[in-house]
Amino acid sequence: MTTDYDAPRKTDEDVESDSIQELQSRRSDAASSAVDEDEAQAAEDYELPGADLSGEELAVRVLPPQADEFTCTECFLVHHKSQLADAENLICTECAN
Repeated sequence: MTTDYDAPRKTDEDVESDSIQELQSRRSDAASSAVDEDEAQAAEDYELPGADLSGEELAVRVLPPQADEFTCTECFLVHHKSQLADAENLICTECAN
């Protein structure tokens, strides 16, 4: 909740003059502004990491290896030839360190 420090503050007189009915109405107004959300529906819409995605179809275009790329034999990632640390064993600079 934000506080407006420039607003005039209530004095003890003002606080004592607030009626109980006014205070109760403020409380009920604050409570009624809460959003009602169906917890079961929210749980169904939430997808956990590692969920079963076997029924999903991905639309990703896979390119064949390019002439200036290699696949590291350690991490199995495709890197540019400039990342090649060991040409004989096809190891990238990250795995060579």
